Amino acid sequence: MREAIEKADVLIEAMGWIRRFRDSVTVIKLGGSAMEDPEALGHLLTDIVFMETVGMRPVVVHGGGAAISRAMAEENLTPRFIQGRRYTDARALDIVRRVLAGEINERIAGRIEKFGGRAMPLNPTGETNNNVLFGQPLKILGEQGEEVDLGFVGHVTRVDRDMLDNLCYAGQVPIIPSVCETAEGQLLNVNADTAAMAVAQAIGATKLVFLSDVNGVRQDKDDPESLIHTLTATTARELIQQGVIESGMIPKVEACLETLDKGVQKIHIIDGRVRHSLLLEIFTNRGVGTEIVNEPVPLH
Repeated sequence: MREAIEKADVLIEAMGWIRRFRDSVTVIKLGGSAMEDPEALGHLLTDIVFMETVGMRPVVVHGGGAAISRAMAEENLTPRFIQGRRYTDARALDIVRRVLAGEINERIAGRIEKFGGRAMPLNPTGETNNNVLFGQPLKILGEQGEEVDLGFVGHVTRVDRDMLDNLCYAGQVPIIPSVCETAEGQLLNVNADTAAMAVAQAIGATKLVFLSDVNGVRQDKDDPESLIHTLTATTARELIQQGVIESGMIPKVEACLETLDKGVQKIHIIDGRVRHSLLLEIFTNRGVGTEIVNEPVPLH
């Protein structure tokens, strides 16, 4: 009986958040170690099915860096990174098209269907091109101000919001690979974080959730117990200046702040390896990761 009562208490706690976020759009960026662990990925996709079942509108954007690197190794290709971005030549682009935009995208959609949900893989590789991300080649500068060649790497300039809105209203979960097409139809590899931010901004998402290999922003980067549950934009900038937020977390947090400025209400960074971390973050009072918000701090 005690166990049954505890389950009822959990449902009652979740009820307020379910009502609050019904009909709201949440963009979820899948990546990191969770993508490599079938069990962890299964829990995340089950959470996404739950979200859609209770009236939320999840949209999934995914990468697949580890799988791409494995496929390149099988073809005796060595991955090359420039300023944290994968250099993508023609042979690497073929792998991105096949593995990321094809196999991984279809697999994620298939597993959601297996768990009782409805999902639509959105990619330019199938018989019907239903790509929703459009963009241009990415231009970056080197240390001497020279333009750096990244090959077939791009950034998103336009998102087909109408298609995403129609799918969400129809109760389907859009599954978007981190690739875009130019006006001429050239496929380009895109950083999954920036693709997720572009989607969240374009469709006016209430939430953007980054699944990471850490539990969020920490006071001490080496101490998981020092997790900061809520960060305002002002505090986040102060922690960057103080050196509390450092190294690889800086560009992620700065990108989150930029996304807040463009209309997304709240951004979450959570550990995708924790079982049901999505549900725990969204439907419990405290959450399990870091939420980044503008001032004043709204309710969870």
